[in-house]
Amino acid sequence: MPKPVTNTQHSVFQARGITKTYDMGEVKVPALRGVDLDLYQGEFVVLLGPSGSGKSTLLNILGGLDTPTDGTVRYHDHDLSVYDDNALTTYRREHVGFVFQFYNLIPSLTAKENVALVTEISLNPMRPEDALTMVGLEQRMDHFPAQLSGGEQQRVAIARAVAKRPEVLLCDEPTGALDVKTGILVLEVIERINRELGTTTAVITHNAAIAGMADRVIHLSGGQIGKIEINSEKLTPQEISW
Repeated sequence: MPKPVTNTQHSVFQARGITKTYDMGEVKVPALRGVDLDLYQGEFVVLLGPSGSGKSTLLNILGGLDTPTDGTVRYHDHDLSVYDDNALTTYRREHVGFVFQFYNLIPSLTAKENVALVTEISLNPMRPEDALTMVGLEQRMDHFPAQLSGGEQQRVAIARAVAKRPEVLLCDEPTGALDVKTGILVLEVIERINRELGTTTAVITHNAAIAGMADRVIHLSGGQIGKIEINSEKLTPQEISW
């Protein structure tokens, strides 16, 4: 079994005192309440918690899709919490790959063309063909989304995310719309990318079974981190059942 990542490794993210409050009319809704968190180079982290626990908000702040109300987020030596929109856009384009529950593929483009949308604006991308081969879709490159199953569409979305060789891969409920068998195939792809490319990977889920794959499991509740667990032995995706 692979050894879990230890805290002696290089810190990619340092979040300190992160709060996020949304204004809903005259009501202020707190999504995060003072979160401190480090993510380390090459580790596989699962963020676990019920709906409304702050998982997606935290992931969006780490990925530069949102900004904290208070606190700081450092990516290596860069303070993301003071970046303007243009700087955050550059950060996302050059460093972060996103995978969401819904695939967000363009229906009129083939799998290869959907991936090429990212590679054409990246600094050091893979070839779209290589990214699709990595996720096991070398025979489906010229198919349109409507010709692909849900799991295949999600793997195209993963290929699109990793084709720019991101240092960080952030996945928000990547198996949420899939059945168990297909979900395991998608988790295999994410695990392989983490292992082979050394991409720091964070996966949001409400499915506790997936936590067995992680180096660390971060439990969120009510906008705060309740506990962090380290897996002494990680499960393979095939060993997971839910």
